[in-house]
Amino acid sequence: MVYTPRSARRGALFAGSVAVLGLLTACGNGQTVHSSPPVTSSGTAAPATGDSSAPAPSDTATASSPVSSAPTGAPSTAPTRATATSGGGTTAAASTRCHTSELRASVGRNDPGAGQENFPVVLTNTSGRTCTVRGFPGAAFVNASGGQLGPNPGRESGSSTTVTLKPGQSAWAGLTFSNPGVSGAKTARPAALLITPPDERDHLKVTWTGGEVPVSGNSSAVFLTVFSPGTAP
Repeated sequence: MVYTPRSARRGALFAGSVAVLGLLTACGNGQTVHSSPPVTSSGTAAPATGDSSAPAPSDTATASSPVSSAPTGAPSTAPTRATATSGGGTTAAASTRCHTSELRASVGRNDPGAGQENFPVVLTNTSGRTCTVRGFPGAAFVNASGGQLGPNPGRESGSSTTVTLKPGQSAWAGLTFSNPGVSGAKTARPAALLITPPDERDHLKVTWTGGEVPVSGNSSAVFLTVFSPGTAP
């Protein structure tokens, strides 16, 4: 055992006390001991976008499985003509896209020609605000049980314009296919047509009264055009 003189032990204790006192003095002078920076996380949710910057830039939405019937038929009052702006101008910027719950769907009278059947698919703004539609609708023929008949319609070429709908105004898109009697395609008689507004997921259900439609075989394709102002060409 090594003997340490009492004076040396006192000196060591004194030196330790001075070190502790120095540390307390430093903290008292405003010096702060920092831990690791706090971890923050950024949110990922964002509000739904408008017509020109929608998550699905294709300007369309697909028809989903049927859930409930929506009011059908032509509007009770003749809608006034809507206005269209190319590329989403000032008129379009002042409003937002129309949601399914704000619209009524109908199918206009067939305008056949050159072996083609041409039906206008019409959306009418039933809300109390101005809203817009742009691009193609989604569409699907279904039977009475809700099963889809035939493939999803294709798209005709054409430039999309933003159609501004004031309350009561309408926009139409063409639904066209070759006459099955001419094309020889296999046909079915749909119970309804499901119509989904652009950039929406919910659909509107319209009773189909247009007769047989092609569902398979040669020249069975059905096509849609982009929306234009009004109720028919």
